[in-house]
Amino acid sequence: MDKARFAIGAAGLTAALLATTAGAQAQTTLTIATVNNGDMVVMQKLSSAFEEQHPDIKLDWVVLEENVLRQRVTTDIATKGGQFDVMTIGTYETPIWAKQGWLVPFDNLPEGYAVDDILKPVREALTYEGKLYALPFYAESSMLFYRKDLFKEAGIEVPDQPKWDEVKGWADKLNKPGEEQYGICLRGKPGWGENMAFVTTLANTFGGRLFNEQWEPQLDSDAWKKAVTFYVDLLKEDGPPGASSNGFNENLALFSTGKCAMWVDATVAAGLLSNPANSQVADEVGFAKAPIASWPKGANWLWAWSLGVPATSDSVDAAKTFVEWATSKDYIKLVADKEGWVAAPPGTRESTYASQDYMKAAPFAEETLAAIQSADPVNTTEEPKPYSGVQYAGIPEFQGIGTMVGQMIAAALTGQMSVDQALQSAQSSTERTMRQAGYFDK
Repeated sequence: MDKARFAIGAAGLTAALLATTAGAQAQTTLTIATVNNGDMVVMQKLSSAFEEQHPDIKLDWVVLEENVLRQRVTTDIATKGGQFDVMTIGTYETPIWAKQGWLVPFDNLPEGYAVDDILKPVREALTYEGKLYALPFYAESSMLFYRKDLFKEAGIEVPDQPKWDEVKGWADKLNKPGEEQYGICLRGKPGWGENMAFVTTLANTFGGRLFNEQWEPQLDSDAWKKAVTFYVDLLKEDGPPGASSNGFNENLALFSTGKCAMWVDATVAAGLLSNPANSQVADEVGFAKAPIASWPKGANWLWAWSLGVPATSDSVDAAKTFVEWATSKDYIKLVADKEGWVAAPPGTRESTYASQDYMKAAPFAEETLAAIQSADPVNTTEEPKPYSGVQYAGIPEFQGIGTMVGQMIAAALTGQMSVDQALQSAQSSTERTMRQAGYFDK
């Protein structure tokens, strides 16, 4: 009898082990490449809710610094490496990669996803030939953040539309390096999506453009020289030490710990700076439009960190299921429930801005929405341009060009070369790239 029980028990155990093994084999693992920004850290934290809803899907996260992320995902998708099932990409990559057939379209979204709820400028930026090829996790433009307490103490009133010469005067007045208080913080870390995202908008509003209508680079133009000289002088005189190493996250840390009187950067920082859990100056942050110079357009960029599924993924359906979850109205509500409405991913959905709870918790909401809606990727520059994009040119070559130009500008910022030398080098290198790519023959 005991032997029989043992035999039955052993058989049952074997069956259970086989079932467990089969279940483990059936589980899909999604490898997700994302950037180490605050909102993505929250997404990773809350993704256990997705795994509970989908026990057959396991999430494997690869969280990278912005420049490294861009390099890794671009290399992987261009070489059909197949390392990732979900990639964090933006409005620059999406239409270019869609044209190459590298991304899976989101053409059968469920009705509950409410695709028409996505803000029109963001939706259009992620569309190629009538189909969405990535879904927006958060969207942003750019704005001026400033310390209301410091401005009040100095008797400074911020107008509805600040100008860069005014900003320079304020920075001079508020710069107190002996107290670790710097007049202004700006991106200095080289990269097409780091310092160039800011510098290109600065050049726009100083009357510049990346290329003329014949695709000839304009980096050594008077407008670019004025803009970059202004930028270099401003950071040298009123910025923090080591500014050439500071990107979005570094400046976020500086401002949130009270070391910046001003900062011009992505609107998404507003929620992080206004959240007492992340910011020591949460009650003292003011918000204004991105400053302008001689030309009123092109000062505020348009970007959406988005989730796309590469065509090389072996788990397309599971990947699309995750992307739809992470960019849904329900996910935004989940963040609000767990982290507070101030932490909700901004800039993507009309329903977010229709929420009284969000508008009450987010003093920056109206400014963010207005900045996104006013950003114009086409009519950006004073003189006509052949490319789409505010802070970039929507052509495949720009990623390499932007990174190279960013390195030249960082070299000018550190004093390794003059502004004129940096822009002449950038001009020559960009001309060579564009000529080799067949944009012009000269």
